[in-house]
Amino acid sequence: MVNLKRILSFVYVFGLAQQFVAAILYPYESESREVKALDGLWTFCTTPQNLQQDAGFSEKWYIHEHENDKLSGQHCQLMPVPASYNDIPTDPSVRDFVGWVWYRKMHFVPKRWSQDNMKVFVRFGSVHYHAVVWMNGEQVGEHAGGHLPFQLEVTSVLNYGYSNTLTVAVNNTLTNITLPQMQIHHPNDTMRYPSGYITYTQKFDFFNYAGIHRPVYLLALPSTYIDDVTLTTDVTYGTDGEDLAAVGTIQFSVSHSYNGSEDDVSCAVSVYTQGGREVHHSITTCSSEISIKQAKLWWPRLLHPKPGYLYNFEVALIIKGNGVDVYRLPFGIRTVSWNKSTLMVNNKPVYLRGFGMHEDSHLRGKGLDLVHTIRDFELIKWLGANAIRTSHYPYSEETMNLADQYGILVIAETPACTIDSFGDEILSHHKAVINELIARDKNHPSVIAWSISNEPYSDLTQADSYFGTLADLIRSLDSTRAVTFVTSRQWHNDKAVKHMDIICVNRYAAWYSDSGLLPLIERQTVEELKAWHDKWQRPVIMSEYGAGSLSGFHKLPAVMWTEDYQVLTLQKHYLAFDRLRLNGQLGGEMIWNFADFSTPQEYIRPGGCMKGLMTRDRQPKSAAHHARWRYWKLAQNISGFNLPDDLMYS
Repeated sequence: MVNLKRILSFVYVFGLAQQFVAAILYPYESESREVKALDGLWTFCTTPQNLQQDAGFSEKWYIHEHENDKLSGQHCQLMPVPASYNDIPTDPSVRDFVGWVWYRKMHFVPKRWSQDNMKVFVRFGSVHYHAVVWMNGEQVGEHAGGHLPFQLEVTSVLNYGYSNTLTVAVNNTLTNITLPQMQIHHPNDTMRYPSGYITYTQKFDFFNYAGIHRPVYLLALPSTYIDDVTLTTDVTYGTDGEDLAAVGTIQFSVSHSYNGSEDDVSCAVSVYTQGGREVHHSITTCSSEISIKQAKLWWPRLLHPKPGYLYNFEVALIIKGNGVDVYRLPFGIRTVSWNKSTLMVNNKPVYLRGFGMHEDSHLRGKGLDLVHTIRDFELIKWLGANAIRTSHYPYSEETMNLADQYGILVIAETPACTIDSFGDEILSHHKAVINELIARDKNHPSVIAWSISNEPYSDLTQADSYFGTLADLIRSLDSTRAVTFVTSRQWHNDKAVKHMDIICVNRYAAWYSDSGLLPLIERQTVEELKAWHDKWQRPVIMSEYGAGSLSGFHKLPAVMWTEDYQVLTLQKHYLAFDRLRLNGQLGGEMIWNFADFSTPQEYIRPGGCMKGLMTRDRQPKSAAHHARWRYWKLAQNISGFNLPDDLMYS
């Protein structure tokens, strides 16, 4: 364990300052926009343990010196981006490193970008947790908080037509005012610990993977450009209530960088079908409303024969009659609503069936890997699920795009996992994260709810005003989706749930409580979820339940950690869910977890959390086949879908 004193002092100096341009729009190319990927092999260096943790700053490692390069030597190696750095080297000191690491990438920039008077930004999909960025030795900004994108303007510091040096310092230290939180300890037992030794504990139950987790791009934009698009849709049905008679209404707002009079500005707006046919074109103000007759609606999977239908929204920014920038955005026309017991999409009740997930895979950690991402969505489709929760942080933009295309409903969650303090500093940071999350994901039809937190200490008195403030903030930013958080407290003592539109409850009957007592599951689940619904009169979702299993471990009679016990745990819950669902007291069921994932080393963890339906390499356990039977039978019984030919009863 490295000494953290200098790390913490330096992190607190930086605080949670965020000097960046909000990276709202996904970096799609167009005839006016160019995107250059900087992914690949970067130079990577940890701060040596014999140096102070801020040595890289005081010694100016961000300056590339060819003859005396500080980012070289035994503490440096090649590192792929995007990826977590932890599991790639064989050195355990890198896996468990806490503090500042350094990345460097050499790259060329086209000379024409300068000749065409382009504005250039460097865009990071996610860096965990604190990032400071230099281009050619000039600091261009910083960002605090993993999981969400940020971009920084580098126009004036680039060498056009020549080599450039991009340097990023990354610190994974978490504190009591970060999301998620980490507790820092200064043990005074000098017999066990050296002087100045510091340890840390985390309450969140997944490995604190770190590094440049998602793609890095250079964006070349016109000197006047579109910087945000907001789309809100509504649906008006004909008398027969069928899709063919539906009229889709799209309210749009386009913001831009032009500093002159708004009288100079207009927007040419077109909407195209999935096949490329234009169904609307107009030149209008940049905030207006359009209608699409006989609109094809976006539906979730297994609620409609054609799920995930996406139109394409095209906007051209026009300044004084001249088109200066073009941006295209996929979107879906749909509505989300709810009553006392049910969530609805396009006024049709939808029963959520899915799971919590993690961005987690062998070697890459939380780094984006499109092979794993596509495999996950193919498995979601195979399982007959229709929903996921981005537990316990925002997932990649690529994942959100695929959820739109596959027709998978998403409860989008912030990184506030198991927070236990509710002061002004963490509230301010929490607000900033919510603003960034909604700005990024507001146009995704798959997102049906915003989740403020997972399993906070919401029985504390301070949680009332804390969560009330954040729920109000979300509704001020987006009134079209439900507000929720995920509770592990009790129905009679939770102080935050009154501020929510839907109630998400985590419980592990016969696992963490009454371990091994499978016959108690049905009674306990029915009684508790009924109590939540009866008290609050809102839709209730069982957002986590399940049991761990070691792949290939069987025993008769079933005991904990066997695949057999995991199957029986699900089966007993299904009996309770059917009773609750038929009585209008349950709006969805979500297994924990989709796949096994890495956790901190603990004597109760055989290499990680083993509650997955899938192994960590995405192969099904017995429970996956059982859940698949359950989810497809629900699709048949609720919506009349045919069962797959290869469906096996387990």
